[in-house]
Amino acid sequence: NVNNVETAVDLTHKPTGIRLFVTQERSQLKNKELAMSMLRAKLFQMAQEEQAEKIASARKFQVGSGTRSEKIRTYNYKDSRCTDHRLNSNFALDPVLSGEIEPLVQQCIAMDQQDRLKELAEEQQ
Repeated sequence: NVNNVETAVDLTHKPTGIRLFVTQERSQLKNKELAMSMLRAKLFQMAQEEQAEKIASARKFQVGSGTRSEKIRTYNYKDSRCTDHRLNSNFALDPVLSGEIEPLVQQCIAMDQQDRLKELAEEQQ
């Protein structure tokens, strides 16, 4: 029957280049359905792996190395200043200690937005 009737299905997903050749069933329609389900599973797996990779890289970026040299802020009481090492900015110490950290937070948000825009621009290229 294999020689008499062409039941094989050769399926190619053009965007990814995935190619499937299925000859398991005796019906071409069943082989086509099987190939489509296999392709869907493969595409779903690829999407999941990509999403997991993005989450892992974002988590690694947020956590950092955790070493002692990775400073976030230094409070210098003698000069009455607070230095944020991520922003490379100095702030008055008294307002920061009394809880007025809005300028610091706004600069952190702006830096985060710039980083995200750079990342998005790199993905587009």
